[in-house]
Amino acid sequence: MLDAVVVGAGPNGLTAAVELARRGFSVALFEAKDTVGGGARTEELTLPGFRHDPCSAAHPLAVNSPAFRALPLERYGLQWLHPDLPMAHPFPDGGAAVLARSVAETAASFGPRDAGTYRRLVEPFLPKWDTLARDFMSLPRTALPRDPVMLARFGLAGLPPAALLLRRFRDEPARTLFAGLVAHVMAPLTGFATGAVGLVFALAAHARGWPVAKGGSQAVSDALAAYLKDLGGAVHTDYEVKRLDDLPPARSYVFDTSPTALARIAGFGTYYQGYRYGPGVFKVDYALDGPVPWTAPAARRAGTVQIGADSTEIGTALRAASREGRAPDRPFMITVQPGVADPSRAPEGKQVFWAYAHVPNGWTGDLTDVMERQLERYAPGFRDLVLARATAGPAELAARNANYVGGDIGTGAVSGLQILLRPKLSLSPYGTPHPAVFICSSATPPGPGVHGMSGHNAAKAVWRRLRQS
Repeated sequence: MLDAVVVGAGPNGLTAAVELARRGFSVALFEAKDTVGGGARTEELTLPGFRHDPCSAAHPLAVNSPAFRALPLERYGLQWLHPDLPMAHPFPDGGAAVLARSVAETAASFGPRDAGTYRRLVEPFLPKWDTLARDFMSLPRTALPRDPVMLARFGLAGLPPAALLLRRFRDEPARTLFAGLVAHVMAPLTGFATGAVGLVFALAAHARGWPVAKGGSQAVSDALAAYLKDLGGAVHTDYEVKRLDDLPPARSYVFDTSPTALARIAGFGTYYQGYRYGPGVFKVDYALDGPVPWTAPAARRAGTVQIGADSTEIGTALRAASREGRAPDRPFMITVQPGVADPSRAPEGKQVFWAYAHVPNGWTGDLTDVMERQLERYAPGFRDLVLARATAGPAELAARNANYVGGDIGTGAVSGLQILLRPKLSLSPYGTPHPAVFICSSATPPGPGVHGMSGHNAAKAVWRRLRQS
């Protein structure tokens, strides 16, 4: 009998398996697809030689993750590559606000009236960022705060809605960039604790940047899998689990799946019926005949580029997708150009590029033309560079990754109390009705992103039970 069986080889499932194997437990991992990875994969989606990341591509949370930083992943081939700028937010007039490694450079891009406000907002947290990140991404039941005073200060700044935090800024560049940071988790700007989302992304950039993984996001997953195997863990791919009886006998079972899938597999009935899924995304991967022709020079140097004319346009797009049940006319878009830091992603002189926009959960339309018209506002001539494109709406994304219910790449709405307490209102979110069954996906705290902390936290709950039995 195994000590633990993990179902789902996304970053959280892999991390949970590694954490258990590191502590001497026997572990086997089962993945339905033919490769490990979940939201951290790399594939040739368009043309030969063009290596695309079907989901996550830039990794501010991974490079700052307390879980990943404690593991020897570089020994297994993971190498972080940094663009000159972590992120840029261009404007229709050719200017741009930037999120730079330097707080001063970032503040200067906002203009003199908001530079001081931004510095006062982020600088108190930076000296203790590593401790704050650990405390923020853990729970009292898995790790007591190392610096409760700093965590409380962060809570005072971040728990109010982002819309209130934006009022601190007097001019649009700062408001727009920060609104875009919040929109990475597809949360309305008026939502509880959304200010914390923007702060985390900004602080992550100043602390260690928003890098890409050399060769593609698959390198993150492959490094975790290789380390797991060296620890004696077994990895089984092409193995779809439909019920618990499909798995070998074990003292515990850990699921890197959506709550919906776990309820179906484990027979939990309506246990998770109150869990809400958020908006979906419509994503386009491009093979380009050269760099994106951004009008704003700063955007040409950035790994990630946010697209939204101002905070009002961003807020309107978020409301359309999350509350009004329609695709936005001018969508907010997140785009990543990995080739700025990693030329190996495409043949010489070519580029890979991806963009996604928010749409209602389960939306069935085609947003390609709307997205490209939005891109042309900031990069005239973009369409002339397109060699090939691969589009994926909510249905296609869910087919690639079953955790993305209705195209929700966050595996659950990041709004209301669910932004902090997920998938149930419980102090033991990784537990389930069955004492030997646990959940470790992005549906659990701290939520979406390639950081492994949901798996890390769940593993703590698992090994405590194993040591008691």
